[in-house]
Amino acid sequence: MSNKSTPVPAGSAAVAERGSLRLARGVSATWWYTVAALLFFELGIVLATLLVVASSPAQPPVAIAGVGLGGLAWVAATVALLIDYRHRTDSAPLVRWRRQLLPLLLSLAYGVTAGAVCGLWIVGALPLLQSLMLLNWQSGVRVRALLAATGLLVALAVIDANATDVGTAASGWGLLVSFSVILPAMTVASLWWWDVLARLDRARASESRLAATQERLRVATDVHDLQGHHLQVVALQLELAERLMTKDTDAALEQLRAARASVAEAQQGTRDLALRFRSVPLRDEIANAVDLLRAAGTAAEARVDEDADRAPASVLGPVIRETTTNVLRHGGGHWARLSLVRQAESWRYEISNDAASDTSASDDGSGLDGISRRTAEVGGSVEVQRGKNEFTVVVSVPAVADAVADVTDPGEQR
Repeated sequence: MSNKSTPVPAGSAAVAERGSLRLARGVSATWWYTVAALLFFELGIVLATLLVVASSPAQPPVAIAGVGLGGLAWVAATVALLIDYRHRTDSAPLVRWRRQLLPLLLSLAYGVTAGAVCGLWIVGALPLLQSLMLLNWQSGVRVRALLAATGLLVALAVIDANATDVGTAASGWGLLVSFSVILPAMTVASLWWWDVLARLDRARASESRLAATQERLRVATDVHDLQGHHLQVVALQLELAERLMTKDTDAALEQLRAARASVAEAQQGTRDLALRFRSVPLRDEIANAVDLLRAAGTAAEARVDEDADRAPASVLGPVIRETTTNVLRHGGGHWARLSLVRQAESWRYEISNDAASDTSASDDGSGLDGISRRTAEVGGSVEVQRGKNEFTVVVSVPAVADAVADVTDPGEQR
């Protein structure tokens, strides 16, 4: 058998299943909460069954131990069915016999054994009914199966109550009946909620992929329009220069100079395009900084002007990242405050944090010199305020600093 993977169509069931597995990881915490709740109820039913069995003086210890071990095997079988359900797809069959036959047989065997030991019909039916609720039912069919299972369990509970003396195990009997009747409904509701979250997660991922695809198409279109136009112009200018080379040298040289200017224009346009796609809105920069500080255990808050996206991102973006890094390295780690506001014809960015007890008064942080140089290049200023328990950096830049930065950025001067 060959080990090479065979490409599959984009809309095939295999692709859909792999997508389901990948997307489900984003909401895995909710899944494990669901599993834990169901297992808690199932273990409660096993415990109630043991109480009913133990209350009968005629039952030997071996029977009690067998019911307990069988109950644990049933719980393990439902875990296997739940794991299989997590990775289900809408196109999958109701039962995957090769993977689900053994858990179903274990549930049936436990139900028959425990029901015979207890002499209770509800104990014999519940394990298999619960396992059937975990199969890949369609939504409408699952509700009808739930109603049938719940009605059957209620009827069996009434039969057991009328046919069996349960007075000696009243507490265990009440717990057993309550948990048994509620469990299928709880299972279906939990799986329905999980299906909703999984579909929402897949929709979110699909929307993200669509947005990324649209962005790639937009980038490709911009690059094509920019480079295609300039390259076509350059090609025509070079062709004309080649034709004029033997007839009019001065005119040919003029066309070569024009081609060189077109190339420089294309280079500048490409740099401007790359800068536009690299820029992150300052509102997002500050939100990322707050998230990073909070992830490190710092109580961070921010105040951002409504028009913050108009601030010079090429200057303040690196400043926000560098000052946030300095707070993480040199701050006390308890609190931090960030703000970005407009003041007349300038933008004021301020970040304050508690000072670390082991930080010397002369320690400005390793990035403040670079911040000062960057802001000075665009006509801005940096102010450092040290207090006994507080350290503040204030950066002010002109509102037109982006245009200045484009001219003075040494990386653009080639």
